[in-house]
Amino acid sequence: MLGTGGGGDVRTGALAAKRAIQAYGEVPLVALAELPDDALVVPLSGIGAPTVSQEMIHGEDEPRRIAEEVERIFGRPPSAVMSSEIGGSNGVAPVAWAAQLGLPLLDADGMGRAFPEVQMVSMYVAGLPADLVIMSDIVGNVVTIRPIDGLWSERLARAVCVAAGSHALMADYVLTAAGARGAVIEGTVSRAIAIGRSTERTAEPLRALRAELGAVRLITGKLTDVERRTAGGFVRGTATIDGTGDDRDRVLTLELQNENLVALEDGQVKAMVPDLITVVDTETAAAVPTEGLRYGQRVTVLAWPCDPLWRTPKGLDTAGPRAFGYDLDYVPIEELAKEESGG
Repeated sequence: MLGTGGGGDVRTGALAAKRAIQAYGEVPLVALAELPDDALVVPLSGIGAPTVSQEMIHGEDEPRRIAEEVERIFGRPPSAVMSSEIGGSNGVAPVAWAAQLGLPLLDADGMGRAFPEVQMVSMYVAGLPADLVIMSDIVGNVVTIRPIDGLWSERLARAVCVAAGSHALMADYVLTAAGARGAVIEGTVSRAIAIGRSTERTAEPLRALRAELGAVRLITGKLTDVERRTAGGFVRGTATIDGTGDDRDRVLTLELQNENLVALEDGQVKAMVPDLITVVDTETAAAVPTEGLRYGQRVTVLAWPCDPLWRTPKGLDTAGPRAFGYDLDYVPIEELAKEESGG
């Protein structure tokens, strides 16, 4: 749900997590306050096109290679794994990586959702130096990058990712627990668990989900057109939903770059990044990733507020609509919904 269409198909990460727990044991979930100041936290995520990640699945060697490189650089092993982005497979696969490494999982992440580019993390917004990226691919290559800033970390990591087949495992912003305080978004693993549980044992999962998220319903309808292309380590495209029932005669278009970025109706913006926009199955309320969008699906599009960090000037400069090339001034989903209702 928090992947807003991206972060990779959660089913792949969930299977890996279950298998790793069976093989290595349960993974403790720890709060940042429980770690000593000098504990090394390693944010891990898959980087690349979600469509590729469905076929090029991570093995057990990539996290081990990255952990070994962290220990070589810092002179001590990592103390905890953190999800770089809590959305999609990147939100649940860190459970597997933590199990394989015998480490706890930090109840935090760097986005509170999913974003497509390396510098689009809370640590960058908080002003931490983006001076180390470690990557490993499925054939055994390990690449350590010392970029001069966050934008260069994206350019260089993306180039390595493309060379690796548009998919690799990445650690960025290796940081101490002391450095992570105030620079990561805490409680997001617990938040994801609560969202998942909200739709259990209820006859109206969509209603329960909206209540848990505090989400605005943008449209309910049928997918009538999906256009996707994979290039430069991203999936880009559009999806069109024709309204049904009370939304008959309405048409909503979603702009995609791994994630759902902008929702438009008749040329008017209904929701925009960095707020979260997610497509869900109307009957089950299960999230539908961008690579899973298919003609004829009955879906509902939801939108809800992002973490306040992304609404700061630096947050909007990093991951607002203009960061993705849209000539739009950011308007929070609450205000757009109020305008829609005439309030």
